[in-house]
Amino acid sequence: MEWTAIKVETSNEAVAAVSNILTEAGANGVQIDNAADYQELKAGRFGKHGEIVDPSTLPHQKKGAALTGYFPPHTFLPELVPQIQQRVKKLSEFGLDPSPANVSVEGIKDEQWATVWQKYYHPVRITNQLTVVPQWEDYQPQQRGEKLITLDPGMAFGTGTHPTTKLMLQALSMVVRGGESMIDVGTGSGVLSIAAKLLGVGHVAAYDVDKVAIKSARENLKLNPAAGEIELGVNSLLDGIATKVDLIVANILAEIIVPLIPQAKSNLKAGGKLLLSGIIADKEPLIVETLTQHEFIIDETMRIDDWFGIIAHRPTKEEDY
Repeated sequence: MEWTAIKVETSNEAVAAVSNILTEAGANGVQIDNAADYQELKAGRFGKHGEIVDPSTLPHQKKGAALTGYFPPHTFLPELVPQIQQRVKKLSEFGLDPSPANVSVEGIKDEQWATVWQKYYHPVRITNQLTVVPQWEDYQPQQRGEKLITLDPGMAFGTGTHPTTKLMLQALSMVVRGGESMIDVGTGSGVLSIAAKLLGVGHVAAYDVDKVAIKSARENLKLNPAAGEIELGVNSLLDGIATKVDLIVANILAEIIVPLIPQAKSNLKAGGKLLLSGIIADKEPLIVETLTQHEFIIDETMRIDDWFGIIAHRPTKEEDY
């Protein structure tokens, strides 16, 4: 069996957190090469033939740590790697230094990514209305009313094939009635914003903290002229945004959803919907608790494998909470 190795270079203090990230991403095992571990070793019998060897002469990490997660064949690398990279970089928001935060795949060079995409990524029917189609595929609608989202995802997270994105696209299909205003938090490739416009949402503003993601979203918008105009901008969550809207969508990490929830309450109209995804199973109770604390009413909980999606709304004055 051929395994895929994803390597993360990070600091000593972030080893436990990065190991957890790799495990949650599906690694069947994690190898840790920590420079700090070698500092504790004394000369001893480390040689192949039992000879006494100075630990400093053994091949090892000179600074920080390198963690390698081993993933089974057919792992969908193009979405998994950016997801891991995103989570590692976000560790700084929790007081951990993840630097240098380099994520690499053994045996795959940057110029080979396009080939990897084309190997794994094909048209995916998400709902009876939405089908995600890669730019290089010649796909025609199979039935009346089928809406195509054309993407050239590159390295940005969010192609419609990952369970978290599927959950959010399904949620949009459930709640959109037409003409709503919407904010897309952490837009990534822009897939959710494009889907929302195709479903009939009116004005959409899409934000991401990553300039590369916004660039990717802008390129994908060009591939979907039927979606119309979408406002794009670099921003951290909803910081500094005072607009009140009908819908807020966020397919981001559960740890980042927690501070987003009180912001979303301020930016939603009464009765407005909050659609959340990116929630791994063991984080779902935390998100539910946080929503409850901020007086959201949960309308629907959805699940694909170990991932959860939640549809909630801000109560109207007529509702008893």
